[in-house]
Amino acid sequence: MRARLSLRLAAALTSGLIAVALGVTLAATASAAARQQDPVPIGPNEYFSGYINNHPPGKVVIKVVCPGPAQKTGHPAGNQHVEVKTVSPTSTFDVGYTGSAGNTITAALAPAASTNGLASFKDFFLPKLISTKIVVPCSGTGTVVFAPSPGSSTAKSATLPVTFENIAT
Repeated sequence: MRARLSLRLAAALTSGLIAVALGVTLAATASAAARQQDPVPIGPNEYFSGYINNHPPGKVVIKVVCPGPAQKTGHPAGNQHVEVKTVSPTSTFDVGYTGSAGNTITAALAPAASTNGLASFKDFFLPKLISTKIVVPCSGTGTVVFAPSPGSSTAKSATLPVTFENIAT
């Protein structure tokens, strides 16, 4: 009788542990899903905003490596991201619109030049690393323009003010 009781107790405990483990696994999976949005293809007639290092909201900073006090330009520090996300047209920060033909968004530092491209996107919610090879100011402010293409009469770029912060001083 004790053997049967022990077996039943062991079975009940094992079932409980499996249920708890399964619940923890499902909760962890749901939590991870809440943090990460699957990429969504960019298409016509969509509102969007640009993000750098998950900002806005808040102050947008691009960290720059500028060894030496006399340097005016440097390179972005590693592991910084740029991204585009869909938003409602009533957002409080600058909003772009892909227009009637847009299926790509290009992020670049203004004023436009061939050396200041940050990334080109075919999908929303797909962060890309900022290249550590481009040249940016060691300090001060600037603007990143998120421009839809191909352009159309209804397309509108989003702009994102940024601050450059030297981390090598």
